[in-house]
Amino acid sequence: MIKPIWLKKPSTPLAATTKVRGAISLAGLNTVCSSARCPNMGECFSRGTATFMILGDRCSRDCGFCAVPHGPQKGVVDPDEPARVAAAARGMGLGHVVVTSVTRDDLPDGGAGIFAETIRALRQALPGAMVEVLTPDFKGDHAAIDTVADAGPDVFNHNMETVRELYSVVRPQARYDRSLEFLSRISERYPGIVVKSGFMVGLGESRERVVQLLSDLHKAGCRMITIGQYLRPSRNHLPVVEYVRPEVFDEYARLGHEMGIEKVFAGPFVRSSYMADEVFNKC
Repeated sequence: MIKPIWLKKPSTPLAATTKVRGAISLAGLNTVCSSARCPNMGECFSRGTATFMILGDRCSRDCGFCAVPHGPQKGVVDPDEPARVAAAARGMGLGHVVVTSVTRDDLPDGGAGIFAETIRALRQALPGAMVEVLTPDFKGDHAAIDTVADAGPDVFNHNMETVRELYSVVRPQARYDRSLEFLSRISERYPGIVVKSGFMVGLGESRERVVQLLSDLHKAGCRMITIGQYLRPSRNHLPVVEYVRPEVFDEYARLGHEMGIEKVFAGPFVRSSYMADEVFNKC
């Protein structure tokens, strides 16, 4: 399927991304930007931002849309990683730090403890910065969810990724209702934390199912939602069913606002952490 004109993104000069690439490499860290082959990587790196990916570089799940490598993790959890993330974020001068991870179903707490330690390390190193986390579902473990929330992130993001009807294909190891319950728990128990989620379109979902997903997210207490176009990372991943036109993204954003969702950031190149600082400040 040929990409339409609205999916043509200008390239970023390599020199403009050197500082961020160097800081990440020097700290021995991973970013979801490069691991997931994000189309916005050059733009974000040139702005001096990146999304840190903790807990290794291999995911224990094999979702049909994701380019992050999957399989057994090469090593154990690195206890020094939170401090390295905090030092790198401080060195980059970040005012809004986003931390995500691979899914670690092999760990008893799913990696929640390292998330919490990373949040605390960031608070110490950058007391004035906003801290946003994007976590896996921890298999619905309430204790793990609370461990991260108790550390006090400003934004707690967990992505739904797609509509209910496509979960068995897109996220076979996840559960739609489990993810909704995850979001609801944070919203109900931690009112001071902004609850955020995101999903993709172009995988074969209908407009009615997208509207239902928006409604479900609103009922779960989500205050921020991102909606972006699914782009196939390789031939081994799910094919694109449709390239959704920009005006349809505008319509989804309007519908979300009409439901009462504070911020719906929708567009072909929108991703969970894309322009996260600006989205938060507009919330």
